[in-house]
Amino acid sequence: MTRRFFLMLLAVTLVLGGIFGFKAFIDAQIDAFFDDMPVPTATITTTEAGTARWTPEIRAIGSLEAVQGAELSTEVGGIVREILFQPGSEVVEDTILLRLDTETAQAELVSLEAAARLAEQEWRRARRLAEEQNISEAELQRRGSELDQARAAVAAQRARISQRSVRAPFDGVLGIRRVNLGQYVSPGDPIVTLESVDPIYVNFTLAEGRLGQVSAGQAVQVRVDAFAETFEGRISAIEPRVRTDSRSFEVQALLSNPERRLRAGQFARVTLTTGEPAAVIVLPQTAVRFNPFGNSVFVLYEDDAGQLRVRERFVQTGERRGDLIRIVDGLEAGERVASSGLLKLQNETPVEITTEAQPSEDPDPRPGNA
Repeated sequence: MTRRFFLMLLAVTLVLGGIFGFKAFIDAQIDAFFDDMPVPTATITTTEAGTARWTPEIRAIGSLEAVQGAELSTEVGGIVREILFQPGSEVVEDTILLRLDTETAQAELVSLEAAARLAEQEWRRARRLAEEQNISEAELQRRGSELDQARAAVAAQRARISQRSVRAPFDGVLGIRRVNLGQYVSPGDPIVTLESVDPIYVNFTLAEGRLGQVSAGQAVQVRVDAFAETFEGRISAIEPRVRTDSRSFEVQALLSNPERRLRAGQFARVTLTTGEPAAVIVLPQTAVRFNPFGNSVFVLYEDDAGQLRVRERFVQTGERRGDLIRIVDGLEAGERVASSGLLKLQNETPVEITTEAQPSEDPDPRPGNA
């Protein structure tokens, strides 16, 4: 019995040993095949680390806002009797733009003015009688009070009539008319928009770390999508409080706009100069592999057999401008690096260079339809 058990155990051991030995042999052959298999050559484009003179700048985005702007409306309701403006025209302060019906109010004014004239005549008569001591001083004061009340009623009625006219509160440019003749308008209904856009504000926000780099009177350059040129201005105000939710603060600059080409609400790109131009090393952004643990580039070199290969090198990057990025440390000017195809690369990967599909290196790219 013991001998039979021993023979069975030996047979099982031999079978399992053969299986595991064969598996180990196959794995060793596969490893040897991959170890001996040549690394495929990666096709890449290349560029040289160049130098450029960059002026230290702060860039931000913001919006244009009118120095003064309002959506005009009436204080009282009524029928539109006169429209005295053309949409899009320029007006000066206190110009009458629209009148509502005033027939009933004017008739009431005539009645109140007549009552005021009568009250004045009675007060004059009472004053003469008081000088002759034919009436008491109290009676004279009562007539004087009635005259004041009558005059106040006239002034109040004139003010109510004035409320039925819409006037320009400041110089500016009118927008699109929102009412028509004969239309009934309620208090607060929009009539027309009035904007004063020369000069014009640009409002933008900066991170709190920039607080020491900006000051009132500092020059700014502004670009908008509608025009290819740059508009000049100066910082007019800096918000004294940093927002706790975003840790940013708001800045306002004033731009000259004599031709009124800039309009409130436009998207603006703002640039502030913070120093003197300096020479920096730059690369196209496509040449940098961005990682959470550090940014790197692949530098080209030639091995002993004359084969081009790449070696990964960590670099410290700085600000970006268009397609370019500044290399603060880790790379020298003139060194050749891979500018595309980085996903195929690792240390010692053999490469071949192509000139097709070369990445852009424009510091200020603009789309063709911009």
